[in-house]
Amino acid sequence: MDMTEGIVARFRTMAIFRPSVLTGHVLGSMIQTMLSLAVVLVVAVLIGFRPDASPLEWVAAAGMLAAITFAVTWLSVAFGLVTKTVEAASNLPTPLVFLPFLGSGFVPTDSMPAGLRWFAEYQPFTPVIETVRGLLLGTAIGTSGVVAVAWCVGITLVGYLWARRLYNRDPVR
Repeated sequence: MDMTEGIVARFRTMAIFRPSVLTGHVLGSMIQTMLSLAVVLVVAVLIGFRPDASPLEWVAAAGMLAAITFAVTWLSVAFGLVTKTVEAASNLPTPLVFLPFLGSGFVPTDSMPAGLRWFAEYQPFTPVIETVRGLLLGTAIGTSGVVAVAWCVGITLVGYLWARRLYNRDPVR
């Protein structure tokens, strides 16, 4: 919406650090998402979730959730910049919402049909889910943590570099 309503055009004429516009959007989304996660956690504890995590495991779980949030937010920023309308910008990242449902969040991947199991095991949300679950419930995470961090770094780099290229290239619409 900022791209179509002219505020970005005004920012481009000002002596500000160019990436600050995109970074401000990402930081705002990060704060909003982390607050939402805190509310979900409080509700989960109120309805009976009893994690066995140590303080260090809590910090690691929060870090993993922040990392996936950061990655998906940068990818969403790039999606928003590649579209021409506000409606398309809000709808393009929608398929990302379904990925956690096609992972190990609800059922073990071993119980899935072969094609779905393959997809579930090799998509980014499964190692993130397995890592957070293992950290909070005190179970082993194996290589899930490393794989999850690698996915987060890769998605963040792709999203950031793509968004920066689109923002620097795009004339004001």
